[in-house]
Amino acid sequence: MRAVNDRPRLVLAGLSGGAGKTILTLGVCRALAAAGLRVRPFKKGPDYIDAAWLGLAAGCDATNLDPFLLPAERLPSLFLEKSQDADIAVIEGNRGLFDGMDVAGSCSTAALARQLDAPVVLILDATKMTRTAAALVAGVAGFEPGLRLAGVVANRTAGPRHRAIVRESIETLAGVPVLGLLPKISDNPIPERHMGLVSNREHAAVDAILDGLAALVREHVDLDRLVALAQSAPPLPDLELPPPPAPPGPDAPVIGVVRDAALWFYYPENIEALTRAGARIVSVSILDPAPWPDLDGLYLGGGFPETQVAALADNRVVRERVRALSASGLPIYAECGGFMYLCQGLEVRGVTYPMAGVYPITTTLCARPQGLGYSLARVVRDNPFHPAGTLLHGHEFHYSRCQAALDCSPLPGPEAFTLAMERGVGMCEGHDGLLTGNTFAAYTHIHAEGAPHWAPNFVAAARRYAARRRG
Repeated sequence: MRAVNDRPRLVLAGLSGGAGKTILTLGVCRALAAAGLRVRPFKKGPDYIDAAWLGLAAGCDATNLDPFLLPAERLPSLFLEKSQDADIAVIEGNRGLFDGMDVAGSCSTAALARQLDAPVVLILDATKMTRTAAALVAGVAGFEPGLRLAGVVANRTAGPRHRAIVRESIETLAGVPVLGLLPKISDNPIPERHMGLVSNREHAAVDAILDGLAALVREHVDLDRLVALAQSAPPLPDLELPPPPAPPGPDAPVIGVVRDAALWFYYPENIEALTRAGARIVSVSILDPAPWPDLDGLYLGGGFPETQVAALADNRVVRERVRALSASGLPIYAECGGFMYLCQGLEVRGVTYPMAGVYPITTTLCARPQGLGYSLARVVRDNPFHPAGTLLHGHEFHYSRCQAALDCSPLPGPEAFTLAMERGVGMCEGHDGLLTGNTFAAYTHIHAEGAPHWAPNFVAAARRYAARRRG
């Protein structure tokens, strides 16, 4: 299938984290969707929570785009694939516009904008500044060749006089149009905690919050000019796109995906990759004791098991069910929060709660991150999911760390792990990826588009298990 390569698109980026780009992007997506446009949201970088909020704001799933996680040849085609039915693609950056993995700014939001040849709108925190804002914008405009700085939205402005001076300074002295001037908001409409924004699953007033942000943006941002800028983006190269996933056949292996308030960190493309590989996906919960359908595989993503720890511990039925499925040889793949659930226990504020008990270790929640950022993991041991020798491009973001089992037995030695961390922390002294039978768990999150072997291998293992189960 050939792509129609005319894609109205826009990157919203800040000078740093906390500049207000998520609030602005949510408001823009919600306001444009409410106006009848088909908005496709994208999030630069490895982020599940912002992406979930963006999906709710726009009315469709957000797609993560990241030059580190995705192969260079796949990133533009994934963008074309996911934006092909959209009137506008809105891409939220991460961190500061030029902040990447190194001094060259590799894998930065600016690098992504250049790769997609997308105009950039800068969100600038204008707190207690006027003319200096123009100097910052001028510096950004001339910092890297090939960056199309198309406009500025000033955030946290103090009043009409402040806004007037900021606008005139930026437009006159930096030569960049000001597209909006947002006032200070007394209270953050989306509270934050240890892993970023509070998830949409924990907010009862999601629609009211998003509608309020849309009203704020409609009042203070020139949406018509934003859309016009997006429409001014040049056509992208014509690329071959994959066909839509085929419906699962009658003998398709069934893979359960845990989706509940404890575990819900998944890239949509990971689930789609399992479907493309021939699996039928069903949603299951580790919080609900209701029976599950017969499964041939189980996928436990990341999330916030620590916020549901008492309910998880009380649900002995599912804990024993998961432990029995693992012992039966069911292919199980777990990431981060899913790994924490598979351990013997989870310690939160000095209390250790029993978990599924697949692995003879416990995890404890810490006050500070124990692993944060991009990771590189070399596969050093055979397993059902990743071929030995493969270098996985992933990321980790966890406040928990491993500790001894409840019986005080030591942590597993290096021979128990399947991954050697070439960048990142992992579980224990630079190792990650515990394997017992067909159950694999790691702190490392992967994106299926950056590990194309993963889904076919997972589904193949599920087919083998299904064959044994059925006969």
